[in-house]
Amino acid sequence: MSNPPMYGELQPLDREAHKNLKLDTAQPVVSRVADQNSVFLAAVEFADACKEFPVVFVRAGEPDAAGKQAVAPLAVLGLKPGSNLFVEGDKWTANYVPAYVRRYPFAMARLDGNANNLAVCFDNKWTAFNETTGEALFKDGEPTEFLLNARNFLENFEQEAERTRLICALLSDLDLLQDMRFEATLPNGDKLDVEGFLALDEKKYSELPDAKVLELHRNGLIALIEMHRLSLGNMNRLAGRYAA
Repeated sequence: MSNPPMYGELQPLDREAHKNLKLDTAQPVVSRVADQNSVFLAAVEFADACKEFPVVFVRAGEPDAAGKQAVAPLAVLGLKPGSNLFVEGDKWTANYVPAYVRRYPFAMARLDGNANNLAVCFDNKWTAFNETTGEALFKDGEPTEFLLNARNFLENFEQEAERTRLICALLSDLDLLQDMRFEATLPNGDKLDVEGFLALDEKKYSELPDAKVLELHRNGLIALIEMHRLSLGNMNRLAGRYAA
């Protein structure tokens, strides 16, 4: 089982093996994202995220048999690898926390590569898990309300991730994304150069047939595109944070 960013070692929860497991929710999880300069963002989050973070797209996974490669949206949190400009000590300084971060230390994972065999997993390396202090995950062999709520959140996250995948596939099919780079000069004269991300191809977007624009408007994609465009202004705000 591969471990996504933030996670040390994902392990499926088992009601017998982990019957006494507890989670100390008082321990802040911010340290786990301090070295992440971006995180996955679901389309439903664009409205909140675009106010604070640049929302960009990146190529994800391997190309399929037809040579087509999936893309995924990210919230940009830093301009250098290993740097998150929204973490100060154990505090998250932005108003919005992406769902990817909020789901930690739990995650849904596909077992044995079977897309239909989803299991609730936990980060076995997270020190807040113990058998003495915090929220119990099981009681009398059954999931507690705390764990059931966590599972509901994870299931919703997976549903929104799938919806986002379909939206990104449509953007790719319309060839509306292109490679972009961001350059900035800091007050001390240093240069910042960020590349490796995709953004809206304005020319191709403006040339869409009216019927296609109406279709995209009715399915909500025009609104998402506009949020993405608006969010790119946050690149300069990130450069300001970096300089500070």
